[in-house]
Amino acid sequence: MIYPEFPEKGSVTGICAPSAGVGGKLESFDLSLEVLRGEGFEIYETDSVRSEGYPSASAAERGSEFNQLFEDPDVSNVICASGGDFVLEMLPHIDQNAILRNPKWFAGYSDPTGIEMLMTSKLDIATIYGFNAGAFDWRPLHEYQLNALSVLRGDIPVQHSYEYWAPEGFDEETGCYEMNTPVNWQLFVPAGSGPDRELTEASKLDVTGRLIGGCIDVIDDIIGTSYEDLKGFAKRYSRDGLIWFFDNFALDPLALMYVMLKMKLMGLFDDASAVVFGRTFLPGEASDIDYLSLLERVFADTDVPVIWSADIGHTKPSLTLINGAMGHLTFDNGRADLSMELR
Repeated sequence: MIYPEFPEKGSVTGICAPSAGVGGKLESFDLSLEVLRGEGFEIYETDSVRSEGYPSASAAERGSEFNQLFEDPDVSNVICASGGDFVLEMLPHIDQNAILRNPKWFAGYSDPTGIEMLMTSKLDIATIYGFNAGAFDWRPLHEYQLNALSVLRGDIPVQHSYEYWAPEGFDEETGCYEMNTPVNWQLFVPAGSGPDRELTEASKLDVTGRLIGGCIDVIDDIIGTSYEDLKGFAKRYSRDGLIWFFDNFALDPLALMYVMLKMKLMGLFDDASAVVFGRTFLPGEASDIDYLSLLERVFADTDVPVIWSADIGHTKPSLTLINGAMGHLTFDNGRADLSMELR
């Protein structure tokens, strides 16, 4: 696994818009840039970052701007401006050789998962999942944002499950996220035998494994293309075990079950130490039980522990995770700790 050099104070952070631009939320975006500059980073934006278009530019232009940042020796790391829906169409325009010649930390979440799967599963370069450049517009900053900044600096903290989360998202009236619902991670382990196998709730877990994952909606789209090598990644690091983490933006229970089944049939969970699901951002009318009852069909006949409702992804607060790093995850009665090691 290739771990790029972490940016130092005074170095240049390059920001690109491989999917959406931030033209409709410039005020909050500039608040985030204030934080990054306060960390000592100079900011360089590619031309499409402040675009109001959706996507921010043509696929070729977005790919060219991404390549520009990796080819520029003055740029120390790269962060996505925002998420969106259009990364898949720009992947053919990424110069993979430029990335290999100049490996840099790349950070993003949601749609940028496509780039992270390319870089980590195919090129063996670690990437950061959990925030985009516009993620630091809260005042004061939340602990999860401070943890994200620590990871970006290379001061990798032990991250803990949080006390409360915000099920209603951003509140326009108060100008913040209302953290008013207790966080409760759930652990399930396969139990029983034969046709009676089921997922049974458990209270403790202590596992290690190489972290890999991101937005499952995007992973589902990219699987089977030439821009991922998840089977190769799983084989190369099988001795380490794998901790899969999934941020479900909007897949309904049946769709999530089918992509998990597809990945299982590909052998991707053969050496899994655990599979961790974040809270679903847009579940519609589906309940946790709806999701878990179908996931049981995938995991009940395996030896893989399953964690549900973790602090991962679009619901806030969320962990910052390094794809490719070794993770140590402990779980005890609904609370969890995660440490990461670059080896």
